[in-house]
Amino acid sequence: MSESLKRATEFLAALGIAKVPHTEKNYLTHLVSVYNQMQAHGLDEELCLAGLFHSIYGTERFQGFKIAVDQRPQVEALIGPRAEHLAFWNCFMDRASFDRSLGQAGGPFRIRNRETGDEMILTRAEYDDLCRVHLFDWLEQVPRSKYGWGYRREAYRNMAERLGTATIAAYDAVFAQEAA
Repeated sequence: MSESLKRATEFLAALGIAKVPHTEKNYLTHLVSVYNQMQAHGLDEELCLAGLFHSIYGTERFQGFKIAVDQRPQVEALIGPRAEHLAFWNCFMDRASFDRSLGQAGGPFRIRNRETGDEMILTRAEYDDLCRVHLFDWLEQVPRSKYGWGYRREAYRNMAERLGTATIAAYDAVFAQEAA
């Protein structure tokens, strides 16, 4: 276990999230599973840490646990500015505005903040990283999700296609479980 993962999981465990249910697991197990899945696909440590913290402020669908936004500096000090920004965007994005941007080739990418209505403006690299975080979160949980295999399926497929062959293979491997 890397030192950064150890510090981050200790921080999360201290919040009590191992007692919070999430898709037939506990929330901490889900977060670590997202991190591990991203790491297994060769993504860099900062991006994997963004995956670990992908829903720390609550998301459009998951409100089972969240910390206050005023704790952003503490989270940033722990996981780095890039990872924290990706986690923040994942938590506060309006998914419909995110999905509409999937076919866009170049930036800037404008995603509506679901709470403030403001635009969050991302570069292409930031947007693609956000796609990675968001997609791997879903790939980790879709077999257990109450929303089912069809939930935003086209959007998730578009994310995989946007990110290339290896990500398409990861998507296909998970969705092959649907028939089982």
